[in-house]
Amino acid sequence: MREGYEGTGPGAITPDGCAVDLYTRLSVGEEPDVVAGAVPAGAHILELGSGAGRVTRPLLDRGFRVTAVDESAEMLEKVAALDGGVRTVRSPIEKLDLDEKFSVVMLASFLVHSGDVAVRRGLLRACRSHVTDDGCVLIQREGADYHTNLPRERVDPGGYTVRILSADPVGDGVNQVRAEYVFPDAVWTQTFLARPLTPEQFEEALAEADLKVDKYLTDDGTWVRAVPKS
Repeated sequence: MREGYEGTGPGAITPDGCAVDLYTRLSVGEEPDVVAGAVPAGAHILELGSGAGRVTRPLLDRGFRVTAVDESAEMLEKVAALDGGVRTVRSPIEKLDLDEKFSVVMLASFLVHSGDVAVRRGLLRACRSHVTDDGCVLIQREGADYHTNLPRERVDPGGYTVRILSADPVGDGVNQVRAEYVFPDAVWTQTFLARPLTPEQFEEALAEADLKVDKYLTDDGTWVRAVPKS
């Protein structure tokens, strides 16, 4: 388990506190629709941080090809079981080197908000090094009040409750966030480190990796299409 990260609940827990059994249960939200509206039909998508395939499955159903990357063998076992011929690659994202490029690279799950600046830089370098010069990178950002509108909860249509309980400062602009997922038959928690980024800080981070914003895809700015600067 990484320092500052923790997960509780049934089943295997990954080094960043994610419960594999939980991620097989989570509902898919607007992500597939956002992706489908932002990239060419049938594109080959490099999905960085696929988890158990929550978003992978509907992307395959929409006719996209997907190469799914995750550091967890347990997560990738779930992805490999999906219909549609998805390719899986086990690797930390920041160390990925496939020696090939994709027309679409996707970095979801707020990974760009990694509490470790070096890791964030590695994530964005991986995005840039694996996208074609005329391709795009789709990035999911936190909402503006993610760390301040607390505690908060929502009841998912899938029949479970998600609670963001706290976001406590731990230094250097990083917060330790604690989340809880309550199902009728099980409860999981996840504790992780996240660095809030203003739009300006986010765009500066992109520029460091030779990327720039092409378009904010959602009204709340949580989904962004970035393109290579050069």
